[in-house]
Amino acid sequence: MWTCLPNARLVGGIVRDLLSHQPVTDIDMATPDPPERIMELLKKNQIKTIPTGLSHGTLTALIGQNSFEITTLRKDISTDGRHAVVQWTSDWQEDAARRDFTINAMFCDRKGKIWDYFNGRQDLKEGSVKFVGNAAQRIKEDALRILRFFRFYARFGHGKPNEEAIEAISALAGLLTGLSAERRWSEWQKIIIGPQANKIISLMDETGVLPVLLPFRYNVARFDKFVRLGAPQDPILRLAALLEDKDIKVASHFKFSTRQRKQLKGLFKPIILPTDADANDFARLKAQYSSKELLDQSWLNQLEDFVLNGERWDHWRSTLNSSDKCVFPLKGRDLVERGIEPGPQVGKLLNSIYQWWLKGGCKADKEQCLYWFKKNWFDKNLRGK
Repeated sequence: MWTCLPNARLVGGIVRDLLSHQPVTDIDMATPDPPERIMELLKKNQIKTIPTGLSHGTLTALIGQNSFEITTLRKDISTDGRHAVVQWTSDWQEDAARRDFTINAMFCDRKGKIWDYFNGRQDLKEGSVKFVGNAAQRIKEDALRILRFFRFYARFGHGKPNEEAIEAISALAGLLTGLSAERRWSEWQKIIIGPQANKIISLMDETGVLPVLLPFRYNVARFDKFVRLGAPQDPILRLAALLEDKDIKVASHFKFSTRQRKQLKGLFKPIILPTDADANDFARLKAQYSSKELLDQSWLNQLEDFVLNGERWDHWRSTLNSSDKCVFPLKGRDLVERGIEPGPQVGKLLNSIYQWWLKGGCKADKEQCLYWFKKNWFDKNLRGK
């Protein structure tokens, strides 16, 4: 890439992650060249580009399986807490000054030289997550930086969090309501499944951020207990553990997808999971619910278990995973073929057979189900006519 864009430098997360010896996931680059010039240089070298954010000077270059996000150096002209009007610049420090945290404001050139205008390298070494410049001003430019602070503090911070940052966050937490539900959830879900999630959620509660983000009854102590259980890093599952009330309105609050809404609704079902379940119990459970629903429910049940018997619940989940899923062998047409008039009655009769099948541990096959039906309903009704 440097062959095409000799003036470019790595910027932000990739520099931070390389310095902290963490896996690199995104490759971001910055350059003083304007977007049109970048596209011209990449096209000349037959590199495919995607105009992912040209109004903000950003495009994505694709080389094989790798993508490179390339952005022209810029400065903010005006901001409203959600969006910014920008202007191109050739001043690297001016570009760094508009970034969120000192640890994200470093550049690395093609020779490996680090350009660090705001002491980010030292802050990274000390585990201090600081805003670039004035913390309150950075937050007013984009309120999402409140949540980003907690996410980066969880990953890179240690010791007491930066006082200026905490003061500004506490004072400006209300600005989060001006963000879209999707932006809030996109950032917050990374926090609740990230490192030190229980400690970070507690800190968010102390700073007044959590009540703004989640205007529902919640229980921080319960969430702390859930994380310490070693529960899966599933954002919907962890949200359910944090909530005090089983209120599906939270799905609308964050504008969940259909899949996320369905998962949350499933977690609110009152499913009874016997800890001493036998083969028949597991067969019945897997016939009625998906393995995902049952596994999620097992963690919530373990959370409510007074003794928190991890070994018992681990064994329960292992047995569930090794159990076969039984499928009810009858369809409505099977009853119609045997003389039942099509209509609502078919569904009612099918459910009666299904309940008998469940009670027997889901072992009966199609012929056995039909035999039970004939013996217990069909013949009796024929004799009654």
